[in-house]
Amino acid sequence: MISRVFKLRMWAPVGVLTSLTYCLHQRRVALAEPGGADDQNPVDRSLLELKMVQVVFRHGARSPLKPLPQEDQQVEWKPQLIEVPPQTQLDYTVTNLAGGPKPHSPFDSQYRETTLKGGMFAGQLTKVGMEQMFALGERLRKNYVEDIPFLSPTFNPLEVFIRSTNIYRNLESTRCLLAGLFQRQKEGPIIIHTDEASSEVLYPNYQYCWNLQKRTRGRRQAASLQPGISEDLKKVKEGMGIASSDEVDFLVLLDNMAAEQVHNLPSCPTLKRFAWMIEQRAVDTASYILQWEDRESLQMAVGPFLHILESNLLKVVDPATPPSKTRKLYLYAAHDVTLMPLLMTLGIFDHKWPPFAVDLTMELYQHRESKEWFVQLYYRGKEQVPKGCPDRLCPLDKFLNTMSVYTLSPEKYHMLCSEAQVMGLGNGE
Repeated sequence: MISRVFKLRMWAPVGVLTSLTYCLHQRRVALAEPGGADDQNPVDRSLLELKMVQVVFRHGARSPLKPLPQEDQQVEWKPQLIEVPPQTQLDYTVTNLAGGPKPHSPFDSQYRETTLKGGMFAGQLTKVGMEQMFALGERLRKNYVEDIPFLSPTFNPLEVFIRSTNIYRNLESTRCLLAGLFQRQKEGPIIIHTDEASSEVLYPNYQYCWNLQKRTRGRRQAASLQPGISEDLKKVKEGMGIASSDEVDFLVLLDNMAAEQVHNLPSCPTLKRFAWMIEQRAVDTASYILQWEDRESLQMAVGPFLHILESNLLKVVDPATPPSKTRKLYLYAAHDVTLMPLLMTLGIFDHKWPPFAVDLTMELYQHRESKEWFVQLYYRGKEQVPKGCPDRLCPLDKFLNTMSVYTLSPEKYHMLCSEAQVMGLGNGE
């Protein structure tokens, strides 16, 4: 989703989420308080009980979204690259959030309009990507089935909730992850929930969040003219023989470079030579477009998704929540453009573009004796210390405080998104 995500007319839309009940909101502070524990005293981890896990992951490796302009610079994307490994095969059903029919996917329709050299479509999950996701599933199995008997060894719909953006590579990536996690064994139907493009919140929804669209309009083109970015882009394009008039920026370059490298395809020597610079300038470009230093831009980008993650935490913590309303594991199939702002809000972004099949994992623990709650965060399998937390094991109240800076309820999200539109109408525009 690199090159299309920041293209306003190509992006899909913004979301309607189920809000927490009023009572749950009122309980938030009381539930999150650690009961007067001394932060200086280390927590005895042997007394912690894992209560819930949430995993946000990027899809596996895929073909590029937009090919490079010169045919001699393009690699061949042959249909053999999308063969399905037998170990990843698993049946699943896709529904909307209410359990109804699968919504239409405008993105998949657009991807099929672009046939790459070799015959594949743009944005297709490949065999490499499927194997990456299967490996991620196996890692989760080791963590939560083998090392800790937290999940059942076979898929149980009462333990797992699954949501994905309504894009085929993400649905198929989820299938492969589940095949690895549960070794293709299931006790009930696998349902993957998706949302309409007009209300999706698992990525920044530029087209349907009017205020976000207004703030970012024209910034992708402007990013390529910024000092440093402009000079480096000229250097790479000249090295590749790309005309200055061709609409190729660092997002397009990184998209092609990353796809070619992970599949060991013969990449352009210039791309290889400037690989580090291309990645850094792509991050700089994304940062300029979304204005990561601006709180409201980050809120509109991932605030509703943070609200979902927060709601899941609070429902588990709330003793009044019926067991049927919570799950042990929540899986969210998202994108690179989801993870970057998400990592920014948590204060753990490493200024590297999130690779294929990367995961952000959030564990919720309760102390067996003190009944205090803690959160443990992992990115790419490594422990992280979120902003505002004293240590890797973060008291829930401190973690919620960090999230609250950017979290948006559905009501506040729609209000903030419509501000620019309302102001425009008020000014007679």
